[in-house]
Amino acid sequence: MGNPVVPNPSIPPLYFLPPGVVPPDAGALPLSGVTVLLVEDSRFASDALRLMCHRSGARLRRAATMAQARAHLQMYHPDVVIIDLGLPDGRGDMLIRDITLARQGSVVLGLSADPGGRSLALAAGAVGFLEKPLAGLGAFQRAVMRHLPGRFAPTLAQDGKAAPGDLLALHDDLAHAADLMSLPSDDSARRYLAGFVAGVARSAGDVDLAHAARAAALAEDALPQLRQMVGQRLAAYLSV
Repeated sequence: MGNPVVPNPSIPPLYFLPPGVVPPDAGALPLSGVTVLLVEDSRFASDALRLMCHRSGARLRRAATMAQARAHLQMYHPDVVIIDLGLPDGRGDMLIRDITLARQGSVVLGLSADPGGRSLALAAGAVGFLEKPLAGLGAFQRAVMRHLPGRFAPTLAQDGKAAPGDLLALHDDLAHAADLMSLPSDDSARRYLAGFVAGVARSAGDVDLAHAARAAALAEDALPQLRQMVGQRLAAYLSV
């Protein structure tokens, strides 16, 4: 018998890797080469995901509406599609259903500031769900990588609160909300508006604004208070 092979402690063991999975090159980012389509109407929330994709090595494209997303998907097939459940031209779970039924091979994840959206997204065919605000870079990487075949990362980023810090994007989201409030609307439009503001507020860590948005979603007479709070925040950001 030959001499026993002594493992080199500087080389990580590979025996636990599934068949067909190869470790990345040293120093490679865990989502290197992955293309992500984000369907999200909030610029502020999109900025957080843009930073996470950049730090993970993924390429990100964004669509703000279902119509834009469908146009993207006619031209190319991304590896991952992340879909917000509240979109200006329809329900995101309907888009999730359509993509999964088409069986184009993309990993589809739902996204919402409402934890209750998880069951809606999974029922529509999504394989996972991301709750806004995102828990951190490591949580984002794990949520994506667990559904990508052949992906292995020995070390993922430590979790931490994601803070995009883009006041211009936040201002644009609030200005968009203020514009919507100035237009005549029905109950459906009011609920979309309230959901949009609630998502932006949660991403920004604005608890009071999130509470006001949830109240406006339930009752029309709470809309003036939400309008006032959005105006106050717009004025505050303009003075920064």
